[in-house]
Amino acid sequence: MDKSALLVLEDGKVFKGRAFGADGEVAGEVVFNTSMMGYQEILTDPSYKGQMVTMTYPLIGNYGVNDDDFESTKPWVEGFIVREYSKFHSNWRAINTLDEFLKKHSIVGIEGIDTRALTRHIRLQGAMRGVISALNEDIAGLVEKARSCPGVVGQDLVKEVSCKDTWWWEKEGRYKVVVVDCGVKHNILRELARRDCKVQIVPAKTNAESILELKPDGVLFSNGPGDPSAIPYVVQTARKLAGKLPIFGICLGQQVLAQAIGGKTYKLKFGHHGANHPVKDVREDKISITVQNHGFCVDITSLPDEVEVTHINLYDNTLEGIAYPELYLFSVQFHPEASPGPHDATYIFQQFVELMRKKR
Repeated sequence: MDKSALLVLEDGKVFKGRAFGADGEVAGEVVFNTSMMGYQEILTDPSYKGQMVTMTYPLIGNYGVNDDDFESTKPWVEGFIVREYSKFHSNWRAINTLDEFLKKHSIVGIEGIDTRALTRHIRLQGAMRGVISALNEDIAGLVEKARSCPGVVGQDLVKEVSCKDTWWWEKEGRYKVVVVDCGVKHNILRELARRDCKVQIVPAKTNAESILELKPDGVLFSNGPGDPSAIPYVVQTARKLAGKLPIFGICLGQQVLAQAIGGKTYKLKFGHHGANHPVKDVREDKISITVQNHGFCVDITSLPDEVEVTHINLYDNTLEGIAYPELYLFSVQFHPEASPGPHDATYIFQQFVELMRKKR
């Protein structure tokens, strides 16, 4: 018999559903993702640390999970929210059900709720903290737990997801790239390796001097979770490296680089999470459909005059890319590695390789 569960938001809104995945109670910031597929990549994206993800596509779990679609070593979401969990899966690569996968990694899930209503509520009121509980129905108590959840504002979640030691993804290649791991997705590393790059990953707390000792041709600051203003140690590293060698930032990496050159960040109302965001490259007058996963953004008006705005989000005109040619530095807010999602923006990696070639 299905076990009942509740999703309770900090403003008192209650959604009743059924439990799946791990049994328990969990809190986090509730956000929605508009991707139609790719739930395994979403679950294992370290940028979702501290958040509970709602899938807007109604049927989730129909192709199970496999060994190939991990974007990190494990899932990082705090909780998973779906309209309908498919109890039966069918795919030649599948080795397990989504339910068993969530149980294995102690991820609490809830199904059977109106995810359209939840998504609309978040769009109107903004992303907010919530609690999923399959343990009790004390709504007043759950509202209080949601309100006492630290959320993501002001939180250094990078330290929770970054690697502890330096390691190699690929030791052969023409260009050596050091990746500052703020919560890097594996497909970023794959895209670099595909372009003849040696790829070495270092913890987020690695200082600039230690990175330069590794003698890289370029440095990439990765995606990651939480508030970019809460990781000044990463910003300081970027500031000291700026101008010394080519630097590329992705998602949180853009927010880090923007702060390093004098910019500021702010929290979006409900963030950008999905695989269908149109972004315009203002230099090429070209539009790409992109993968997005971020709750914070760089304030365009805070950037120095020397910084070139390269990309704009066509949904809300927020900043999606910058370049600072004099410092061999550029970044994008979206995810060019396309996992999950379209491949329109993979050309960005080639731009990084070209920058390393020219600087060399």
